[in-house]
Amino acid sequence: MTHEPLTSRPLALVTGVGRRAGIGAAIASRLASDGWDLALSWWGPYDERVHGAADPDGVDAVVAEAERAGASVTRLPVDLADAEQAAALVGRAEAEAGVPVTAVVLSHCESVDSDFATTTVESMDRHLAVNVRAPFLVVQAYARRLREGAAAPEDRRRVVALTSDHVGFNLPYGTSKGALDRLIVGAALELGDVRVSANLVNPGPNDTGWMTDEIRAAAVAQTPLGRPSMPTDTAALVGFLLGPDGGWVNGQLLKTDGGFSAK
Repeated sequence: MTHEPLTSRPLALVTGVGRRAGIGAAIASRLASDGWDLALSWWGPYDERVHGAADPDGVDAVVAEAERAGASVTRLPVDLADAEQAAALVGRAEAEAGVPVTAVVLSHCESVDSDFATTTVESMDRHLAVNVRAPFLVVQAYARRLREGAAAPEDRRRVVALTSDHVGFNLPYGTSKGALDRLIVGAALELGDVRVSANLVNPGPNDTGWMTDEIRAAAVAQTPLGRPSMPTDTAALVGFLLGPDGGWVNGQLLKTDGGFSAK
C-alpha cells in the first residue's frame, strides 16, 4: 500500500511534556520525526510537587530536538486542574500555532499514591479533575472545532490517551484512569462523524526516572522480554496510531509493556 505524502505538517497537541525523562517528551520527539508540528502543554508546579523537582530546561530541550526534526513548536504551559484552562487549551493551541489541531495526545496525569484509608477528598477531586475532566474538556473542544469545519486532514484525526491498570494502593489514580478509559471509548463511538479515531495506550511500568533499582529489577523479572518498558516504547505505538496506517484502530486499549501484563 502506498500513501500520499502530506503537503504540510499537521499539528498534534500533546499534554504532559514537562520532563525530558517522561513519556510525553518521547512522544513529542517521535511525532516531530514523523512529520508533525507540535503544540506542547505542561505544568511545572506539578513536577515540583510530585517528582520533587521540575526539569527547568526540559521543555527547552524537547522543543530544540523537535525543531531539529523540522517541527514548528508552540509552547502551552497550562494547569489542567483548572477547568477553564483545560477547556481553552485547543483554542489556545490553534490561535498560537495558526493552524487547526489535527490530533490530540493526552499524556499528562495526576498521580499521587494513596489507599482507601489515606486518600483525601482533595486528592480524589484533583485526580478526577486532571485525569478525567481535563481530557473530557480537551476532546470536547477538539470535536467542536472539527464540527465547526476546522480544516484538519481527515485521514489523520486522532485522539490517544495514556492509561493504567493500577487499582489497589494507588486508588485515586487507578479510579480516575478507569473513568478515562470509558471516556475515550465514548469518544471513539461518538466522533465518527468527524472521522476521529480514539484509543488508549497502557505503557505498563515505565522507567521515567521514578524506579528504584529494586523496582526496576522486579519489573524486569515479570517482563518476558527481559527489560523495563521505556518512554520510547510508548512513543512508538502512539506514532503508529497517529500515522497513516493507524486510523482504522478505534476504541481500543492497547498495551505496550513487553508482556508484563500477560497472564
